[in-house]
Amino acid sequence: MSSADTKVGDLRITREARGRVRGDGIELAFGYWPGIGAPVVALPGLTAPYVNFIGIAECLHGRLPLLAFDLRGRGDSDKPDAPYGMAQHGRDVAAAMQEMRLGPSVVMGHSMGAFVATALAEQNPELVAGLVLIDGGYVPGVSITAVSGQAGNSALAERIAQLRRSYPSREAYREFWRSQPHFPPADWNRWIEAFLDYEVGGDGPVQPKASEKGVLADMAEVFHHDAIVDRLKSIQVPTLLLRAETGFTPDQPPLFSDELARQIRTYVPHIEDHKFSGTTHYTIVLGEGPAAKVADLVCDLARRVDLSKKC
Repeated sequence: MSSADTKVGDLRITREARGRVRGDGIELAFGYWPGIGAPVVALPGLTAPYVNFIGIAECLHGRLPLLAFDLRGRGDSDKPDAPYGMAQHGRDVAAAMQEMRLGPSVVMGHSMGAFVATALAEQNPELVAGLVLIDGGYVPGVSITAVSGQAGNSALAERIAQLRRSYPSREAYREFWRSQPHFPPADWNRWIEAFLDYEVGGDGPVQPKASEKGVLADMAEVFHHDAIVDRLKSIQVPTLLLRAETGFTPDQPPLFSDELARQIRTYVPHIEDHKFSGTTHYTIVLGEGPAAKVADLVCDLARRVDLSKKC
């Protein structure tokens, strides 16, 4: 077996594998990239599917495996009418990890996925050996506008509206996003294209797979400040905060300012803060340089919590 292979039960996994696994009363879709040791468990954002982590996974090639889930209501996972919310997503991920017989793992969440990661850590601490919170996991005790600014708030509203739209083809969907400032031309790459191709379903026309009902339910719950703070205060494991330099687009202020990072530290004193220059909320995970940097930090964290001696 090569250094990039993974043995799972009787299966030898040599490249990305896709499948479904039981969550809490539903099934979750997942992607699994092979490596050595315990897999990093990755949780995507508000409307994003698991392919959000393809770049980080490929940068981990030959080192750590990465297991990423489509949360309920997203991607190819089941899309029930209810329930949603961070605690429910945490229960889904815990059930899936237990079904796959995973022990304590480094759990990485991007955007809303970081809120889910902290919920999982609070509810099932035995499954979490370390946390990586990427541009997510905290909002102050005020409205979302104070976090992302009016421009960011409008961007979220626009993203919800896009869930109702259809596009003639996957190529048309890619070209729509290629024309937007969220992915600057210098950062455009095959990972972004793979992410966008998976994000939509259908055969001409195509439409985003994320459930609008599920997304709206999660948005209504994700900004509950007291629950967020309680989850952060419960964290005992090594934790990284990775922040983009700008917001949804390069002309927006960051979602996580220096001041916001200081606030998080009052609840998680041991958190390690890393700001990524030249990144947006999207390219911090899908840009070539940033994905490689995230992979290195994740490997270092896994080594420190003794999940891998190979990074």
